[in-house]
Amino acid sequence: MLEGLIANLSSWLLSISGGSLLMVAVYAGIFVAVMTTLGALLAIFAHRMPDWGVDVSLSFAAGVMIVASFTSLILPAIESTGSFMPAGVGILLGVLLIYIIDRFIPHEHLVKGYEGPKEFKERLHVVWLIVLAVIIHNLPEGMAVGTSLVYNLETGLITAIAIGIQDFPEGTVVSLPLATLQKKRLMPIVMGALSGVAEMVMVILGAFLFTVFHSLLPYGLGMAGGAMLYVTVKEMVPEIYKREENETLVTLGFFLGFYVMLFLDSMLG
Repeated sequence: MLEGLIANLSSWLLSISGGSLLMVAVYAGIFVAVMTTLGALLAIFAHRMPDWGVDVSLSFAAGVMIVASFTSLILPAIESTGSFMPAGVGILLGVLLIYIIDRFIPHEHLVKGYEGPKEFKERLHVVWLIVLAVIIHNLPEGMAVGTSLVYNLETGLITAIAIGIQDFPEGTVVSLPLATLQKKRLMPIVMGALSGVAEMVMVILGAFLFTVFHSLLPYGLGMAGGAMLYVTVKEMVPEIYKREENETLVTLGFFLGFYVMLFLDSMLG
């Protein structure tokens, strides 16, 4: 049933896009940005998110990203060439790319605290540091959607739907802590929406680059997969397991995200 719905959605999007895959990527990018913004809108109704809510939201996203890294990106990269090398090179490039961004762009984690060049720690407001951290997390997600759309439209749409689902709590994770810090509503919502826009840009950029340079697509798929794995293992997992009292909920949240993405991908066939 899901496979038929995705096939119909693919046909409809192509028809309203005039057959342009890039326009489909624009729609997919808008979808993930809107889902992030909707999550950010929860800042209107609450002053703060409980610690377990932050951790479970991030762990759910980690579960989705682990599965998507393999089923939508790394394995298709290997299958499309029948060789590990392009995927392996792409994974390495993705890890190096996010490592460099993570190393040199200042950002603030909710639990781990500040990371980046020390000279920027006092210069940038904590609000911007938190937003930069979320944008770093979202860049591989946008790249994953864009490259998987070029590889296979239906696979890309499944990836966009799954990423969009986990973007809703991610938007909340951005906006509610900021609302607590600032005692305001509008700015945290704007910041949450901004992180979604950054992800949308990466969806479109990824689709454009690997439509133009289609022969490099296996490398692009591996790169997106490697980038997502790096963010999940290096950034998200240490963050969500920092508080021992939430370990059981965090683990349940991770496997919920894991099963959601695996279910969507397996239903696609």
